[in-house]
Amino acid sequence: MAKDKISSVLVVGLGRFGYHAARKFNELGIDVMGIDKVEDRVASAADVLTRGLIGDTTSTDFLSGCGVNNFDLCVVTIGGDFEASLETTWLLKDLGAVKVIARASSAMHEQFLLRNGADQTIYPERQDATWLAYRYSSPHILDYTRLDQNNAIFEIEVPAAWVGRSLVEIDARRRYDLNIVGIKPIGGQVSTHIDPEERLTTGTTLLVSGSAQVILKLFH
Repeated sequence: MAKDKISSVLVVGLGRFGYHAARKFNELGIDVMGIDKVEDRVASAADVLTRGLIGDTTSTDFLSGCGVNNFDLCVVTIGGDFEASLETTWLLKDLGAVKVIARASSAMHEQFLLRNGADQTIYPERQDATWLAYRYSSPHILDYTRLDQNNAIFEIEVPAAWVGRSLVEIDARRRYDLNIVGIKPIGGQVSTHIDPEERLTTGTTLLVSGSAQVILKLFH
């Protein structure tokens, strides 16, 4: 039977949201261990942590020494680093974490987190002005997750010029400097296992990484 009350929490990522989460857990009388790769963040959160560690949570060697399976709950609050949040979430579950809640920045991010082992996701922030601009600048862009200043992962409809063609024929990486990282058939779930010979159909959506400028040009 699951315990009614948790007694220990691991908070990964001690930015603004992570710090406030740790503080609230602390106020509720829960032991909190916090981890961040930035030393100043760990130092600033010392007053709300039972223990603080500085390290890279995408490293198996580091995370395996943290005893993650001893915590009732692990919360991944990493913001602004899509890959680090996914890798950390996967590693936590792989190392035996009892329950992992991960911060999602979009519906697409949420799907990846859940596929990587997150038991639940949270949305501490709503979509920002950049997301709003990209999302409504074209009805063909369904979702957006920023990777860095110049690149993002977009969920897009299949461009009309690509319908009936295979990914081999489209050759998106060479012709458009884009990487197709996932595919979602009508009524189905996102899959990262892509058959390059499969012909694309209307209604299918793609997860594509690249620049917004290139993505927008596909539909103009």
